[in-house]
Amino acid sequence: MPRSSRKRRRAEFRRRTLPGAPPGVLIPDPDAPRPAIQLMAFGPDAYEERPLDDVQTVRAALARWPVTWVNVDGVGDTTTVAEIGRMFGFHRLAMEDAVHVHQRAKVDQYPGYYFIVARMPPREMGGDTEQISIFLGDKYVVTFQERSGGDCLDPVRLRIRTGISPVRRAGPDYLAYAILDTIVDHFFPLIEESSDRLEALESDVFPTPRRDVMARIHSIKRTLLTIRRAVWPLRDAMNTLLREQSPLITNETRVYLRDCHDHTIQIIDLVETCRDMASGLHDVYLSTLGHRTNEIMRVLTVFSAMFIPLTFIVGLYGMNFDPATSPWNMPELRWYWGYPLAMLLMAAVAATLLVYFRRKGWLTSQAAPPEEK
Repeated sequence: MPRSSRKRRRAEFRRRTLPGAPPGVLIPDPDAPRPAIQLMAFGPDAYEERPLDDVQTVRAALARWPVTWVNVDGVGDTTTVAEIGRMFGFHRLAMEDAVHVHQRAKVDQYPGYYFIVARMPPREMGGDTEQISIFLGDKYVVTFQERSGGDCLDPVRLRIRTGISPVRRAGPDYLAYAILDTIVDHFFPLIEESSDRLEALESDVFPTPRRDVMARIHSIKRTLLTIRRAVWPLRDAMNTLLREQSPLITNETRVYLRDCHDHTIQIIDLVETCRDMASGLHDVYLSTLGHRTNEIMRVLTVFSAMFIPLTFIVGLYGMNFDPATSPWNMPELRWYWGYPLAMLLMAAVAATLLVYFRRKGWLTSQAAPPEEK
């Protein structure tokens, strides 16, 4: 990943408010896109969908339709965001959390509405999650998304257009559930892809580890950690919606929310399983790498041990003592077969050492057992 991308990613989760700043201050990210507002209002028999240029036109939709969904892509313009908050009567603390997109998943209950924060899955492997803030009221659902350019909520919009699910016949609580359920379900493909990559990495670890295995393992572990950070607090938020009693959420919708809560638990279990697999592959990679190093050192040690006595013989006969001075001064230098005998002696020593090493088992390969099929 380029260095500029890493810097940009760190900046996305940087707090914008200074220590000691008054609560409810809206300080958007200067790089955040300007809001693009989309209206979807519907009833059992019809629906209306159009972009909004004037926020005040939402009032007519609220009076006409049973359910109104206002989706805001981008929180870069505090004037527009604050105008929407004033029109619906949202608390300034909730609006601050909607603009400052470093929040964890949570549920806050205010008089007349719920404020729900969730994190949408990354749009690609290795990406960051995106904050979505959901305001659930009596006849409306208002969502603020961190970025523009598409999201994972198209299945919900398709069901509203076609009317093939209970969303058109239910209230805004079911729409909020459908949004949360779609967000949760989009984490499953990322986990499946991570699991497939981990299984493919097993063949790159055995029998000879590749150099890029460690970087790929860390990439997968980063993705799993991103999913875990998004879903773990979402599980507690879903539990809060199930536990608290409010007329904004019907008993029928609570049944669906319970199923969505179960999906979050499944995701956490799958993430933990994949993280254990990644950690296991990491340990196996290091063990295999260490085993290869030991094998190399074993071979080098055997060769070194063989050449130590040969070096001694060569060094012994390399001493310059004149045999003419004394009969004890290396008489082998005057032998007719002296050189062949010295070579034969070194060959015999090397052969003896090889036989000795083999009987000790030091020449036996300790390679890892082949992978079972």
